[in-house]
Amino acid sequence: MMDVETPDITEFVDNNNINAVNPATDEVYRYDAKIQEEADNSKPWRNNPTYFKRVEVSAVALMKMVTHACSGGDIEIMGMMQGKIKGDTMYVMDAFALPVEGTETRVSAQEEGYEYMVDYVEKAKKIGRHENVIGWYHSHPGYRCWLSGIDVRTQMLNQQYQDPFLAVVIDPKQTVSTGKVDIGAFRTYPENYEPSSSSSSSLTMLPTNKASDFGAHASKYYSLEISYFRSLRDAKLLERLWRNYWVKTLSQSPLVLNKQFNTDKIVEFTEKIKSTSVSRLIEKQSLSSKGSEEDGYLSKLAQESELLADDAKYGLMTNHVKHSIFNFTSAAEAGQ
Repeated sequence: MMDVETPDITEFVDNNNINAVNPATDEVYRYDAKIQEEADNSKPWRNNPTYFKRVEVSAVALMKMVTHACSGGDIEIMGMMQGKIKGDTMYVMDAFALPVEGTETRVSAQEEGYEYMVDYVEKAKKIGRHENVIGWYHSHPGYRCWLSGIDVRTQMLNQQYQDPFLAVVIDPKQTVSTGKVDIGAFRTYPENYEPSSSSSSSLTMLPTNKASDFGAHASKYYSLEISYFRSLRDAKLLERLWRNYWVKTLSQSPLVLNKQFNTDKIVEFTEKIKSTSVSRLIEKQSLSSKGSEEDGYLSKLAQESELLADDAKYGLMTNHVKHSIFNFTSAAEAGQ
């Protein structure tokens, strides 16, 4: 039997633009309690609803969250993130899963989840992980990264009582389909705050049954820019996490694993095309404002069709690679 080696993590690193930090300093990994205390005392984010602009996530935390999200399948999962802040940037250093049960549309942390979180953080500090909980993450299996009405209310409460706090959403279905982590980081605006414009107003491949919930709350939060980092300091741990993620990914075909998900996307896309009636297309020729609206809608449909095709090609290529690895037959064996 042919021995199969785990592929190098380089492809995952390249696909997600994970930057290597300076191994001579590794400053980002150092926790300065004084800096965190000063920031907490001054609370500059209270005077500026969009004070935090960026999120930097360690490769280890990213891998943990993605693996957890993928393990949930069609069920939403939830976990917490540990980290720190510096200026207008939030740093996610680590993440851990919560023992909570979710459904296909929502997940919430009950009393046992909070007890587990407190116990976990206390034990983590005993082994040198001094960062406090800086946010929560959960999955949206198959319906992209945004905040639902329940998510918005949860995040508002978190920011009210334990700010600075961050909300992260991962779509494991889209991640498996494309090979690139589909993730979003968000913070909510204060209640009754009216932003000049919504940064979350457009999202491709959003299921029709989620559109109303998305549209009703898109103006209540904003997105933060996400980047990733890694270091030799966590190389061994990252390699272990990568092997675990790779084995789970390798053992399943994206086309088979996401069969229902891919079918639903095609059905959704077909319905969107049908909704663009001939009469609406005719109207745009006489009404410039209507035409601009329709052009944008059709442009979005064209973009979605390209994404569907890319996902299918990625799945086929992945299957081909796996077939080449596991069904390899040498010339000598073929001649026997």
